Amino acid sequence: MRCRTSDRFVPGQAVGCCLFDSLVVCVTDYPSEQPVAGTALDIPEGFRAVTVGGPFMAHTGPLYARWTGERLQLGFRVEHRHTNPLNICHGGMMASFADMLLPCASMYQGSGERRFLPTISLQVDYLGASPLGAWVQGEGDVLRTTRNMLFAQGLVTADGVPVLRVSGIFKMGALIGDGTDRDPLRLRR
Repeated sequence: MRCRTSDRFVPGQAVGCCLFDSLVVCVTDYPSEQPVAGTALDIPEGFRAVTVGGPFMAHTGPLYARWTGERLQLGFRVEHRHTNPLNICHGGMMASFADMLLPCASMYQGSGERRFLPTISLQVDYLGASPLGAWVQGEGDVLRTTRNMLFAQGLVTADGVPVLRVSGIFKMGALIGDGTDRDPLRLRR
């Protein structure tokens, strides 16, 4: 292992790199005083902050949602904390977003009972990059529901350009509450 560190700090640039066999790993430092995109002023009209996915998504969010009258749309603004060393949204953040998108969309489609939907399988196809500051937005569709499983697919865009195609299979878990709440994010008001 060979390592190199920088003797001068430049915000947003690599401060140290190590070579492990043929893999180069660089550490990038983003100081907390850097401006953060995603203030209320640059969220698209009609979207409002929502709480979904428990503590993990609360930490990685915020996520925003809106109801168009026919579809649920879920979105977020790419902030520094969502990016990889190239200043594009990390694939793990995109996969986490997709894993919230499909179950949330299913809550607004169909007339079945609302249930917890643990992920069985999630297929993510990355179509393009979501740069720092981009508005990432997705819509999902339920393809089929069986007694035990839900099948769904979705498309995610960054500033209107397709960047992710996703499909998933979810287990029909326990009822949430009495299972009848068809507007859990309170978007239809």
